[in-house]
Amino acid sequence: MYRQPETNQLQLHLKGVLTELNVTQSGLTRHLRKYVGGISTGTVSLICNYDQWPKGRNQKKEDLIPKIVEFLEQNDATAAQIARAFDRVYGPRVYGAQNGGEQQKRCNAAAAPHSPGQQADQEQEDLMTLLRHQRLTQEARQHFRILRDPFVNEMSGSEDVYVSDDIRYVRSAVRQTAQHGGMLAVTSESGGGKSTIRKDLQAWINATDESITVIEPYVVGMSASNKGGRPLLASDITAVVIRALAPSESPRLSHERRTEQMHTILRESARLGNKHVLIIEEAHDLATPTLKAMKRFYELEDGFKKVLSIILIGQPELARKLSEKNPEVREVVQRCELVTLPPLDNNVGEYLAHKFKRVSMEASVVLEPEAVDAIRAVLRRNVTETFGGNKKTRDQSLCYPLAINNLLTRAMNLAAEIGEPKVNAALINAAIRGGGDA
Repeated sequence: MYRQPETNQLQLHLKGVLTELNVTQSGLTRHLRKYVGGISTGTVSLICNYDQWPKGRNQKKEDLIPKIVEFLEQNDATAAQIARAFDRVYGPRVYGAQNGGEQQKRCNAAAAPHSPGQQADQEQEDLMTLLRHQRLTQEARQHFRILRDPFVNEMSGSEDVYVSDDIRYVRSAVRQTAQHGGMLAVTSESGGGKSTIRKDLQAWINATDESITVIEPYVVGMSASNKGGRPLLASDITAVVIRALAPSESPRLSHERRTEQMHTILRESARLGNKHVLIIEEAHDLATPTLKAMKRFYELEDGFKKVLSIILIGQPELARKLSEKNPEVREVVQRCELVTLPPLDNNVGEYLAHKFKRVSMEASVVLEPEAVDAIRAVLRRNVTETFGGNKKTRDQSLCYPLAINNLLTRAMNLAAEIGEPKVNAALINAAIRGGGDA
């Protein structure tokens, strides 16, 4: 599950009272919107979990408390529940009377962790939230005085690509494969920067005027089986190579003749000094027969010189398909180098500094120092896997560019909404639960 900083020191009993009344924070949000515009579930989450209140006009604490009390009364809250709703779970009284021992126990029970099933559902929902596209609101851009969104359409050249030591190694491996030959598989989680690496390769080829032709089959609707879509077949790939290098020629009908035609075209092109690299994205969706065919493509030669390099790009499932324990693709595995784009755990601060610098801003203007640690904390989870009938739990980081970008965008939108000058840890924690949607 996600590891979050301890919040009970700031959490209000309001959260537990809502649970006792069998009403949701979303319901409270809808009630408040009748009186105050711009209130989101993220704002209510900040109030309940962190005692952090908006600072905008008609949104201040003294304006909202009477409206919250009204909502509690409409849902049959007792005087005791209302009296303790604005106390912190552990800490000084904020509003209302001190709560008694039994009331404390009931609130602690209401705030207790969810069941494992509920936790798993919440974690999956949080993960999907991070993969959904986010934009800075106009209010957030004005609030931080930022003229351009640092996370949307921000890539216009290689200088915009953040490069850590790990990314530099993967980038070098991709360039070496394209330039000197070989078969390479690049894997990463969704949003880990795989497409950026591919775009960076094309930009490098253009900038260095390398005589390398990039050949990319269309993978829209590709699936490993007919059930989920259409598998990409070896014959499809040969046709793509032929069209890329000899657009005036029509691919032969039989697979054997088409393969011979492709090999001839590759040899003739290579003798003119050209190099060719086949790049297949979403390669985790390749069917096993097509993966096995990669060996045949890789072995196409003109004498001792190979005429086609191969780069497969996919999610971690690709690494599992290329496991040495998979006998069906053993010959491919023996010829294929596997590299992984790791998460940015140790580079989150540097990554964000780079992103803001590209839009002429200092990250410190937007972020409190604690926010970077909070990003690392909320983007971690425990994953249980089964190996040979034995369950094993491991720690997994989701500190990939897309997740970081979306999380911080949400937090910046929330900061603008409640009038916080900078993004802090509380805003990061609220954003992971879906607040700050644009």
